[in-house]
Amino acid sequence: MQRSIIKKNIKIGILGGSFNPPHNGHLYISKFALKKLKLHKLIWAIAKKNPLKKIKYLSIKKRVKLSKKILKKEKKISVIFFDKKIKSNNTYDLLKYIKKKEEKSKLYFIIGADNLVKFHKWYKWKEIPKLSKIVVFPRKKYLDGKKNYIVSKTLKKSDFIYIDSKKINISSSLIRKIC
Repeated sequence: MQRSIIKKNIKIGILGGSFNPPHNGHLYISKFALKKLKLHKLIWAIAKKNPLKKIKYLSIKKRVKLSKKILKKEKKISVIFFDKKIKSNNTYDLLKYIKKKEEKSKLYFIIGADNLVKFHKWYKWKEIPKLSKIVVFPRKKYLDGKKNYIVSKTLKKSDFIYIDSKKINISSSLIRKIC
């Protein structure tokens, strides 16, 4: 009798954001995370908009297309727009949805250290570590995130993985200013 093989301990990285526009900085941290955390796959979860930002957005269709173009040679990274499927653009709802679909997996939610400044304003932010490790990449003008942010003082140190990598000097907001 042949036993069925159930995939256990699959490590999935999630890089969430508006990707407005996507750029090589997103690709760099994705590839770095895949290697450093030994992830089996990584998802670029494109959100329709960031509820904490009031900016003009490229269309979802355009951002997905640009993201897929950047990732065309990357076999372990996929692009998904979840907002319609989960009827939300909140990280908590996204992680809860992925965790339900990938029960046996370990999730790693990837952010830049700049996100820690307002992390306490995110929907159900205190619940996020119950679904996923929070992986923090350094950003220019921000430390590794171990500063006196509300999130750093409130959540446990074990909820975070701080990545030691070069600071990426590119951002979607910088690209929008130039263009």
